[in-house]
Amino acid sequence: MVSFQRFCTLLNAFKKQTINIDNMKTAIVIGATGLVGKQLVNQLIEHPEFSKIIVLVRRSTGIANPKLQEVFVSFDELTCSKQEIKGDVLFSCMGTTMKQAKTKESQYKVDYTYQFETAQLAANNGVKTYVLVSSAGANPKSNTFYTRIKGELEEAVNQLPFDKIRILRPSFLMGNRTEFRLGEIIGTSVINFFAALIPPLKKWRGIKDTEVARAMISSALDANQKKVIVTELDEIFKI
Repeated sequence: MVSFQRFCTLLNAFKKQTINIDNMKTAIVIGATGLVGKQLVNQLIEHPEFSKIIVLVRRSTGIANPKLQEVFVSFDELTCSKQEIKGDVLFSCMGTTMKQAKTKESQYKVDYTYQFETAQLAANNGVKTYVLVSSAGANPKSNTFYTRIKGELEEAVNQLPFDKIRILRPSFLMGNRTEFRLGEIIGTSVINFFAALIPPLKKWRGIKDTEVARAMISSALDANQKKVIVTELDEIFKI
């Protein structure tokens, strides 16, 4: 026969387990097949606070896991998939380059339109937390096309009715890309070399995809009640 004390212990353990299950979250990810996105999905799968990961993709991630649900969408017709954009946290790590996009119009679609429309639908569907990988130097008034797009996106999503918005502005991203980017490799090598010699440049050093992904998850789960928090450059390492 189980003693009363033992019964209470088992009951409390069951309650804690139930609470943990009830508190588990659903993550939505766009950009899941990219450099940071792949790492983010893998880390979310392993994370105990996330029970479901919905990825909105045009092609499969190639990852098979019971937690993972792939939703194939056309980002040009995203409203057709709006019922799928429901959960607790939207992670946005989509991005492209001029080399890939070919035109400014195409790059603008990926780096602004697709991400903003996804964020807008998520907010309207009651998603409470939004985490965005932006870029160092993001500024809507920038003379540089890329950083101006990033700044415009930040400015636009900050107006959406999320409870929490977390924006990360990393320097050069490092990791195993599917495509070869000579300019980025050279740029990362140069800045990392000089950062080791000149302390003020240290904050511009490159950051690994795994570290950005980890910071995204930590940002999503932080207890800070401030609506918008922007984390710059080397501060990302500290999250």
